Amino acid sequence: LLLFMLLETENMDTRRENMKIREAKTSDYNEIYNLVKTAFLTAQVSDGSEQDFVYELRKREGYIPSLELVMEEQNELVGHVMLTKQVIHGIDGISHGLLVAPLCVKKEYRNQKVGSRLMEEAMKRALQLGYTSLFLVGNPEYYHRFGFRSTRSYGIENRSEIPDEFVMAVELVENVLTKCGGYVVLE
Repeated sequence: LLLFMLLETENMDTRRENMKIREAKTSDYNEIYNLVKTAFLTAQVSDGSEQDFVYELRKREGYIPSLELVMEEQNELVGHVMLTKQVIHGIDGISHGLLVAPLCVKKEYRNQKVGSRLMEEAMKRALQLGYTSLFLVGNPEYYHRFGFRSTRSYGIENRSEIPDEFVMAVELVENVLTKCGGYVVLE
């Protein structure tokens, strides 16, 4: 049993080495659509329209192509995340964070740190571009590991129709949201 576990761990390590994160290309869009649709069929939190939401986000003014990332293994997409501009109606005026929507991983690649690697890379790239906060709608149990917590805990009101527990934010720069106040509307 121990030998099997060691071999399995070695196979997973080799597999991870073969997985690469890169910016999405327009030639990936159909595969991304299918990946998102299939991945969210078995997601804990889903409304079934996430793949269409990705398409919609790309058409918006806040779309940032360099922040749409995929993970691939041997030319097959196994994960996807995108970050787009999110308006924050702060007490001192309008500012921008980023909306994470959606993060997904092919079912057979889950529990192999694919989602974590994508999220960590997206956070790093967002900070490099000067963004200081991220927002999302998702499962608190999963996203707490990245530091996400309720927007209300930052003093930011959730004005969407989504329950507060699922509307979360994380500061990429300390105290940037705590000082902001105001409200967000996540769509």
